[in-house]
Amino acid sequence: MMNDLPDEFERLRNRLEALERRVDTLEHPLAADWPHPLAEVESALVAASAAVEPPAQPGNLFPVLGKALLGIAGAYVLRAVEETSAFPRLIVAAAGIAYAFLWLVWAARLRGGPRSTSSIYAGTSALILAPMLWELTLRFNVLPAAAAAVVVCVFGLTAFALAAFTPRDLKPVVRVACAAAAALALALAIASHVLLPFIVVLLILGAVCEFVPGCDRVPEVCALVALAADAAIWILIYVYFAGQTGHEGYPALSRGALLAPGIAVFALYAASVGVKTVLRARPIAVFAIIQAVLAFLLASVSLADFGQPAGLAILGVACLALSPVCYVMVFTVFARAPDRRNTTVFAGWGAALLLAGSFLCLPPVILIPLLGAAALAAMGLSRRERWTVFEFYGMLFLLAAAAASGLLTFLASALVGTPSGAPAVGVWLIAMCAVLCYALVQQREAERWIPQALRLGFAALAAGAVTALLVDGLIALVSLRVMPAAHHLALIRTVTLCAAALALVSGGAHRQRRELTRLGYAAIALVAVKLITEDLRHGHLAYIAAAIFLLAFTLIAAPRVARARQKA
Repeated sequence: MMNDLPDEFERLRNRLEALERRVDTLEHPLAADWPHPLAEVESALVAASAAVEPPAQPGNLFPVLGKALLGIAGAYVLRAVEETSAFPRLIVAAAGIAYAFLWLVWAARLRGGPRSTSSIYAGTSALILAPMLWELTLRFNVLPAAAAAVVVCVFGLTAFALAAFTPRDLKPVVRVACAAAAALALALAIASHVLLPFIVVLLILGAVCEFVPGCDRVPEVCALVALAADAAIWILIYVYFAGQTGHEGYPALSRGALLAPGIAVFALYAASVGVKTVLRARPIAVFAIIQAVLAFLLASVSLADFGQPAGLAILGVACLALSPVCYVMVFTVFARAPDRRNTTVFAGWGAALLLAGSFLCLPPVILIPLLGAAALAAMGLSRRERWTVFEFYGMLFLLAAAAASGLLTFLASALVGTPSGAPAVGVWLIAMCAVLCYALVQQREAERWIPQALRLGFAALAAGAVTALLVDGLIALVSLRVMPAAHHLALIRTVTLCAAALALVSGGAHRQRRELTRLGYAAIALVAVKLITEDLRHGHLAYIAAAIFLLAFTLIAAPRVARARQKA
């Protein structure tokens, strides 16, 4: 009787559901096609419960661990057979490799049970293969390094293939097998001193991780393979760049073989970033940014070390060719994307490539105008709401142009050092660019400290350039009558700085630009410091009195000028 109760409840439940549907149909004629919420929830719960695997209990893991130990014992049996010399070592080696692969296949073909079972069996496969390959390659010299590299590559690719053609989730198997393959490849490359075959293996595994669909579900494996490849290539560069005495015991490699790994790793991960961000429209991952930068550094160091005498020039041309590509991506592909990460990253890469390429291969006559034009273009773009980040790149280009043209050196010598003569054409050009860049700066409401600091930097560079040019002009005028002495130079600087301070305070109050007001008061502080360190030191009383009078007048007039301009 009790067994019939569940059936009665089920029939009653079905009748209530049918009655509910009939009422909904009478009240709403279109409700007959509506999904039943209870049925959807129940189906989701059933699917979720079916997807949940049984938890790993200690009682369940003990038999799994026992089988794994039996597998390792079998490997030791093969090792003992190899030492007896009853069979050729090459045949025993092939049997041992096949034995390790069988454990990997078994880990992938398991049905049911906890997920840790697959991980344990895949780990058993790796523990069988790694010591065996190590001894066969380094101790017994049965396998050459290239053959060992092929075995490691096939082992990692087998894990990917099993994951691709098996309906079960094989992320544990892929994690263990590919991590073991990457670590074993790097270890054998270091121990055998034959780096190139294992670098090729790591690049193949990296290409599979980046381009085969589904591999992005194990990003930790992709990261591990990429870092192993980076480490192997860094070791190659370090060993072979040391000269003949630095790589004794390593095979000789041609220049092409030394250049190929660095260029290949950059091409691989640059293509991966392009495919994922452009073709698949995904935001670039943080590790992809780091890996792309590391790969570019590897290619750059390879060209600089092994591509002489034209390696740096080739690197500069490559940077100048890649920089427009980054900006084309920013302005076309990522311009309307809701996520701004790709825009920010590619714009930063474009700026860095432009700077690097310009300094590596362009003469000053082209470098200075190019950087000045780049600064103005970046400031023009920053006036748009979505491109405010270009203010930072404008400052970067302007500072680079100022350093390349000698503007920074001229500014320091004119204001606090020994004047170095008439400024060059490049100094005038970049000074004009600094003024125009500050004129293009757009003031926005509720700005954070970074935009304010950038505006202050533009204003300081523009005001400093104009003040330095005025000091140089006054010195040239004075030199028409007398040879300027130290006290003449000190007074000229005091006059110019006091005038600049009043102009900055007035302009800041009139235009409501706080950065100009701050620079004005900073100029007054500079005059006070200069009065002690320069004017008083030269000891000419008349000129000292004039400097003190000018400083006092500026201290009194600056607040009044600011208040007057504010009222106006």
